[in-house]
Amino acid sequence: MHFTQREQHALREAGVEQTTIEAASETVVEATADAAADIEAFFAEAETVYSDMDRAHSATDIQEHAVDYCDLFTHADDIRGYLRFDRWGVPVEGGRVLSADVIELTLGPTVDGRVRFARDEAAL
Repeated sequence: MHFTQREQHALREAGVEQTTIEAASETVVEATADAAADIEAFFAEAETVYSDMDRAHSATDIQEHAVDYCDLFTHADDIRGYLRFDRWGVPVEGGRVLSADVIELTLGPTVDGRVRFARDEAAL
């Protein structure tokens, strides 16, 4: 179940039927799995992506990355995994599809922030 016990209790107190709560929870889980699949496909279909990642000692606002792989898993509404570039990688701690051309990931240690990625730097 996606909703915490407190959230479920509050929804029931507000008059929402348990079957409706369960259906909504399943919809969230499915949407999360779909988003993770779309994000993985975004990287699988690209050899190079561009990002708005803030990198120390960089002279540009847009960074270029050679993609090795993106491996994600989901749990309820969480997207987690690992994004590997040619020379380095970073844990993924969340993500969403912004458009067909741009995605946003929350990256873990070493980056610790939200980063937008695009296949075409003009999309950023």
